[in-house]
This record gives sequence, C-alpha cells and structure tokens, in this order.
Amino acid sequence: MKKELEIWQFAAERLKRNESVMLLVVAESSGSSPGRRGFKMAVAEDEICGSIGGGAMEVRLVEQAKGKSKKAKGKSDARIVEQVHQEKSINSSGMICSGKQTVIFFRLDSLHLKTVQKIISALKTHQSKILQITPNNFQLVENQLEDFNFERRGESDFLFAENLGFKNKLFIVGGGHCALALSELASKIDFYITLFDDRPNLNTVAKNKFIHEKLIIESYEQIGNYILPGANHFVVVMTLGYKFDEIVIRKLIGRDFKYFGVLGSRAKMATLLRNLRKEGFDQKRLNQIRTPIGLPIGSQTPEEIAVSIAAEIIAVKNKI
Repeated sequence: MKKELEIWQFAAERLKRNESVMLLVVAESSGSSPGRRGFKMAVAEDEICGSIGGGAMEVRLVEQAKGKSKKAKGKSDARIVEQVHQEKSINSSGMICSGKQTVIFFRLDSLHLKTVQKIISALKTHQSKILQITPNNFQLVENQLEDFNFERRGESDFLFAENLGFKNKLFIVGGGHCALALSELASKIDFYITLFDDRPNLNTVAKNKFIHEKLIIESYEQIGNYILPGANHFVVVMTLGYKFDEIVIRKLIGRDFKYFGVLGSRAKMATLLRNLRKEGFDQKRLNQIRTPIGLPIGSQTPEEIAVSIAAEIIAVKNKI
C-alpha cells in the first residue's frame, strides 16, 4: 500500500504544477506476465513512479507515454495496449517470459487532481473506495467490489474498477518476537495487519509499529468475536504456549480462511491435533491447519521463522 500511495502522491504533485501525467494500469494479466493486475505507473515528462512489470516492455511503454503529445486540459486520452510476452507474436512486448497483459493508458491533468487527492486520503485512512476508469471518466465510486473488474465494451471502450483498500488481511494471534518480525515483513507486501494478545504490557507488542490494529483482549476465548471468515483472510497463531494455541484453534477451526497456520513444534502440534481428532473435530478442518507453520528452510531465529511464514503465505496468496 505504501508503493501505491507513493504513485498517487507523485501524480498529485505534478498535477498541482499543472503538468500532465500518464497513468499506466495493468488491467489484466495471465501466464508468466511480469506485470500483475493492479500494477501501476505514473509517467511524467522527466520522471516515473511505480512499475507495470519492468523489462523491455516497460521501457517501451514508458517512452510511448512520454511521447504522447499534450492535449487541451480536460480532453480525454485513454487507450488499451495489449502486450504478449512471446517472440514473433502480434503485440509482442519484446519479452519471452510467456503470458500477456493488458495495460490501460489514461492521461491525468489538473482537472483530475481532486479525485487523485481523494484517492490519497482513502489510502491513508484505509477506506475501501472503488476507483473506476473508462475512456471518458476517472472517479471514485461507492459500489461493492471484492478486488477488480475489467470489461471490454468495444474496440476502444472499457471499464476498469479496483477496490483501493487492502486486498488481504493478516490476523496475528500472539505478539511475541516472531510476531514482531512477521509484522515487519507483512507490512511490506501490502497486508492489513491486526495483532492480538492478552498481555497488556508485553514489550514486543509495544515495539510493533508495523501493524494497523493492535487489540489487547482479556482472553483468547474471545478471539472468535474478532476474526471472521474471509476469502482473503490469513490467520497466524503464535501465542505464548500450547494451551492458548488450543483455545484459538477451537474457536476458529470451523471458519473458512485463505490461510490458517499455527506456530509450534511438530511433536507438540501432532499431539494437539490428535487430541482434537479424538474429541470428534472434523478431519477435513484439521487438515486445513498448516503446522509446523512456514516453508521448511531450517529457520531458527524469529527473523528466519518470519521469512518462512511470509513465504508460505505469499505462495498461498498467489496460488502457487
């Protein structure tokens, strides 16, 4: 979200000077395309901010954006550019990584400054707003949208809509050293992070400046009141010990999450899961718990453990 904010702040500063800025947005992508849906760039005459995937493709499209002749204020300049990452293909991007992406070009001028400033405000205050772009319109709307929508309505007509809020939410239950390290990593990959603990004076919670919400709850028995099911909800349990982990699992196991992981040794977690199985908890639900948590890279320190967990979360998020 920080990178997204920087792009819009860059655009706002140029628009305040009455300069034009070409906004490039990846509307859709497939295969091994380096630019993913929602990637953005703001291109001014002498500087750029952001990325739509890099490489030869980006260089060429940036030059096209810079080379666009200035038009009268308020006159629309929007188009769709197809990029196929294969040699000798129509609309070849100059790259051979396979896949393709569709890039929207939309010229911003000072008349769009008010909308850009609203976007900046929404991002800073974590408001869920919908950015809508058509060939003749650039606006924020209040419609409901989970992530993205892109419609081709004709050869030169389209609708792109994006929820500007965080696409993914990470709930960390337990605020120790591993939680602090994981919070720092997750804050750099655009997760909205909520941290829970039942210890009001824990120093690692006080040090955690990377999270968006910090909730000190009276007991982990209450955790079900705060963490709801969600297709883009990621839950990491790393409490003080076995009995607290078990409480959290009992409260959340019946809910559907994108990711549900529990920190703990293989032996400890095998015992915990075996006991729950004997009590009649559904095996399918138990199988959804990722434990030992994280990718097996021999992690030892809190920072290494955080890397392994973050990598596993990214793999799940990106459906690898």
